[in-house]
Amino acid sequence: QSRRMDKEDIRNVRRWHREAAVRAKRAGFDIIYCYAGHNLALAMHFLSRRYNDRTDEYGGSLANRTRFLRELIEETKAAVGDRCAVAVRLAVDELLGADGISWQEEGREIVALLAELPDLWDVNISAWANDSGTSRFDKEGFQERYIRFVKSATSKPVVGVGRYTSPEAMVTAVKSGVLDLIGAARPSIADPFLPQKIREGRVEDIRECIGCNICVSSDMVMAPIRCTQNPTMGEAWRRGWHPEIIPARQSAAEILVIGGGPAGLEAARALGQRGYEVVLAEARRELGGRVALESRLPGLSEWRRVADWRLTQLEKLRNVTVYRSSEMSAADALEAGFAHVLVATGATWRWDGVGGTLWRPIPGCKLPHVWTPDDLLGGLRPSGSILIYDDDHYYMGGVLAELLADAGCRVTLATPAALVSSWTAYTLEQGRIQRRLMEKGVRLETQKVLREIGEGTAVLTHTISGAETELACDGVVLVTDRLPNDALYRELKPAVADGKLASLQLIGDALAPDIIAQAVFSGYRAAYEFDAAPVDDAPFQVERTAL
Repeated sequence: QSRRMDKEDIRNVRRWHREAAVRAKRAGFDIIYCYAGHNLALAMHFLSRRYNDRTDEYGGSLANRTRFLRELIEETKAAVGDRCAVAVRLAVDELLGADGISWQEEGREIVALLAELPDLWDVNISAWANDSGTSRFDKEGFQERYIRFVKSATSKPVVGVGRYTSPEAMVTAVKSGVLDLIGAARPSIADPFLPQKIREGRVEDIRECIGCNICVSSDMVMAPIRCTQNPTMGEAWRRGWHPEIIPARQSAAEILVIGGGPAGLEAARALGQRGYEVVLAEARRELGGRVALESRLPGLSEWRRVADWRLTQLEKLRNVTVYRSSEMSAADALEAGFAHVLVATGATWRWDGVGGTLWRPIPGCKLPHVWTPDDLLGGLRPSGSILIYDDDHYYMGGVLAELLADAGCRVTLATPAALVSSWTAYTLEQGRIQRRLMEKGVRLETQKVLREIGEGTAVLTHTISGAETELACDGVVLVTDRLPNDALYRELKPAVADGKLASLQLIGDALAPDIIAQAVFSGYRAAYEFDAAPVDDAPFQVERTAL
């Protein structure tokens, strides 16, 4: 619960802020922030008409509502300005129209009132889900329209964000006068050496952020940070991994990697970087596995970078040979003569509807008008009225609903969860996904379990009340769970005991179907630990999260 701040409360907060700034200075920080962004900080709540209905000198007019932030800036500069720069992070637009701060009105006026006071302006939009949008909804430079005015209102340097991932877009933003400095948190997670690679002209070596927000999800669930593009992220301290440096090979071993999806590509790349002789065999003509297919879905084109960056790096490694259109049987793998084999053959979506909610096949799942995401990713385009049953809860159900709605289908998306694509709340997308589906006319049935599929009908049961709903539909897409494609691994396993193989390892989705980030991590770990002593029983260091 909360209460209205009195003058003593305000004075205390200002004092605490000064004391914190002094501690930060003592700790060696160069820039101290006064924060008024993301609808998180007290200073922004004072600025907002939605929250601030005070009748004293801290409320009413915009000048009064700006008073608290002004005092924070002035007092912070007085306390630490002899050595530290004092920055302001300000949300110049909340995307709420007349109900919030907007760049056309009060956002612009706040900057004008405080124009020369801070040493640095850090400007963005609010709230966090808008500011840190995914590539599915926001492209590079999407915030420029909101923040462009700031440089004309102040002589102080301006920094901002906006999903900048490519050096070209960053340079354009600076040269066109939008910004002086580029904020690149997520791009620096994907590649901590981004500035150095730009400086050295190694643009093709940059692991560009794909904008999936898996990094953000780690914060939301209080788990160690991870990154789809950079498998070493979060492991520097825990495992001693470096994003650019990997131990040199320990032997002259030659390795066969079967499968050119995210796990196989990363394993081949990292093994090649270590100096091993590697052959990568992919059954399809196109490399990339699930990434190559899923990146064709609405809004996911930038996910293709997971494959593209690794293919670019593989082209530089003369000790790695890639064979496309080269499906391998167990006999083929043994005949190739490699002592070491990594199997990265991916996973397949279940056809029976078994998943987190249902542990037995759905009656009717074998009917010819029942499909899985693999069918749609393979090019199938049904027509008419389609039911998508989503017990996966991440992006796939929603993006397939969007795909079919765009193709003219009448789409119903049913899920046992209370929200559609519920796991995407952790990637800051859930509300935008639901809004988009509603805009496209997709019927949403939440807290519904698919109990039975018939000829032209499907029966849904409410998870709480048990009430049944019968839907007319021409087809059903089951988005529930995936099974590992591990048959080749199982066929090869006896060869280890027979001495025909020195080592055999299953990696990626073929080991455990998961998100793309985990597949990349699995491939990197297999490469890093190859020829090393087993570490499965050795605990790595972990930080204890304070709740």
